[in-house]
Amino acid sequence: MKFMKLGTQPDTFYTEEATRSVISDEPSDLVVQINNVSYLLHKLQFSLLPKCGLLQRLCSDFDESSNETIELHDIPGGEEAFELCAKYCYGITINLSAHNFVPAFCAAKFLRMTEAFEKGNLVLKLESFLHSCILEGWKDSIVTLQTTSKLTEWSENLGIIRKCIDSIVEKILIDPAKVSWSYTYTRTGYKKSQKSIPKDWWTEDISDLDIDLFRCIITAIRSTYILPPQLIGEALHVYACRWLPDTTRIIPSENSVSQAEGVTEKNRRILESIVSMIPADRGSVSVGFLLRLLSIANYIGASPVLKTELIKKCSLQIEDATPSDLVFPSHSSASQHFYDVDLLVLVIESFLILWRRQPPESVENTRLGRAIRKIGRLIDTYLQAVARDKNMPVRKVVSLAEALPDISRKDHDDLYKAINIYLKEHPDLSKEDKKRLCRSLDCQKLSPEVRAHAVKNERLPLRTVVQVLYFEQEKGSRATDPRMLTHELLSRGKQMQIIRDDLNKLRLGGDEQSVRTVGMGRTPISESSARDYQKKKETR
Repeated sequence: MKFMKLGTQPDTFYTEEATRSVISDEPSDLVVQINNVSYLLHKLQFSLLPKCGLLQRLCSDFDESSNETIELHDIPGGEEAFELCAKYCYGITINLSAHNFVPAFCAAKFLRMTEAFEKGNLVLKLESFLHSCILEGWKDSIVTLQTTSKLTEWSENLGIIRKCIDSIVEKILIDPAKVSWSYTYTRTGYKKSQKSIPKDWWTEDISDLDIDLFRCIITAIRSTYILPPQLIGEALHVYACRWLPDTTRIIPSENSVSQAEGVTEKNRRILESIVSMIPADRGSVSVGFLLRLLSIANYIGASPVLKTELIKKCSLQIEDATPSDLVFPSHSSASQHFYDVDLLVLVIESFLILWRRQPPESVENTRLGRAIRKIGRLIDTYLQAVARDKNMPVRKVVSLAEALPDISRKDHDDLYKAINIYLKEHPDLSKEDKKRLCRSLDCQKLSPEVRAHAVKNERLPLRTVVQVLYFEQEKGSRATDPRMLTHELLSRGKQMQIIRDDLNKLRLGGDEQSVRTVGMGRTPISESSARDYQKKKETR
């Protein structure tokens, strides 16, 4: 980072209580009060008045021989900026850089330290430093722009903000191969020893800026139509990671502790700005990023309008998600489970609104038709993770499993795995809940291997097992011997009570098998009831 050194004299300012004085043989004849600090200075002995047009005008009404007191409470940059200007007048060494340029320049302008009062005055030197050093540097321009947030109005009127933004945007738009300045880039797997410069080399440095300044830069970049939307999206992603909370690391039980209202409001403002800057182009940001923004919106209590907009954006790309993208925690104080299934159901429902608008005959070959099958596989894989949550209510699993239409699942093997995991992790589930859970399972869409497993699965409701047996004989599967399936049903006889006459009607593999059972009170399943079930499935 570049700096400018002015003056050669040692620092002779010292503090006594709330007063700043200068070591000198001459008595002070000017008191400048700024906030709670008083400066005892000299009007003429050290060129203070000759270099400051404002002080000349304020002191013109007083006798030169008298001590005068001037109040400058409204000077930009406060006492620190004034002291820099005063030291310059005394010839004391001062160091200027991007960190203190803005307050020094604004204060010098305020004090009218221009060429009209002395040739080579401070304002001219600062302007030269701005154009020849600060604006020529990458990080100097960013740091200077960042410091304007404390003096926004002054910086805007003096053109500092516009000049810094133009300088930053100009460097961002340059060919990466021509980048010769240092920049911050901490992506995993990237080594600075690599000769090629990444296209998003600029994203981390500008993420240090306030959201309003960041928006100005992104808006200026987009207005040129030079960079692709994906680079804009990457900049938004980096900024969100820098400023917004990571909801995946927040324990749901901690949500009862209210966030500081100031922090929450700031997060809402940042989130709204980021969402408003997302390019309309599909794929400009990943669906994983959109889902994370949606989770954050839910966590910080964003407006319903913003959440609706995010849900719609997520639904347009949900088929590109991975199971890990869907794993975000629930932040409801009333819920004890970890996964936010309700939020995902809203995204699926939003997608289905678009999907249902397609003519039925064209669904198969459209993007939405292909997408819904990908979503089916995605949701079933996600359900396998959700099922391991011991506090996950069965109604939420069922609501997500049933949110998708039949066409979304070519087979039900993955759905069966999710149901089996849930039953294993929730051994105390009631009979009714087990039936509700298995209601969405279509036994006709199970592979022979899974059907063989289902018949032996004692966690399943008996009704589901009998349905599997029936459709096994309907499909004439060679993977499993029907007599062996009957044997598995008989092995559960100690736990079942099925009317013998009804079971005699159930034919497996063309042979009529009589099954005797004793024990538990289960609802008898007949061949006619199984056929009724099959007809219902066929008419769906």
